[in-house]
Amino acid sequence: MAGAARPAVLVFDVNETLIDIEALEPLFARLFGRPGVLREWFGQLVIYSMTVTLADCYTDFFSLGQSALRMLAEIHGVELADDDVTAVADAMATMPAHPDVTEGLSRLRDNGYRLVALTNSPAYPGRPTALENAGLDGYFERRFSVDELRVFKPATMLYQHTAHELGVRPSACMMVAAHAWDTIGAQAAGFSGALITRPGNAPLRADGIYQPDIVAGDLVDLARQLAQLFEK
Repeated sequence: MAGAARPAVLVFDVNETLIDIEALEPLFARLFGRPGVLREWFGQLVIYSMTVTLADCYTDFFSLGQSALRMLAEIHGVELADDDVTAVADAMATMPAHPDVTEGLSRLRDNGYRLVALTNSPAYPGRPTALENAGLDGYFERRFSVDELRVFKPATMLYQHTAHELGVRPSACMMVAAHAWDTIGAQAAGFSGALITRPGNAPLRADGIYQPDIVAGDLVDLARQLAQLFEK
């Protein structure tokens, strides 16, 4: 980011970036009788979230997650009871934060960054959000859900809408996410991008696509790199 301006706002993805989806692995292993299905399910969930946006239809992320779960059960010949599907939905809302998140967010907030969240997950009236359940809600000035526009990330309108609602230009925002598709979408909308390389995630190094401005191992590393770049 040599020569770039310091971002005013850090916009955080939630699932996997802040929240540890690997907490679901024991539940998935029990339901499917073997390890590894969690990642298959999450990949299908992301694919079909993008599919419904491109196809101009919509259902919320948790409902889509339950449908993807039933689809995989049919593919693998596994019988799932309604209680099993409900257990996954409940677990999705109560996943813990990664160990570095509290310290990283604290450092970034103390360094003067505005912190907001932009998540595929819905906010149901009267039910705590995943951020609230993980004890992270207080770090964020605003929490945006894709439910507001009824399209999923990485649709560029979501990032542009977030910047507009915050009263800043897209160029004042940096997307912080564990998924290259999220930073690519944000950068296409005018944000800068920071990729957090959680296990199972890495940059997509291909010609002709946006590359992250920062690649960090966790949020503490992100805070350190931003300080080196802008706090001299």
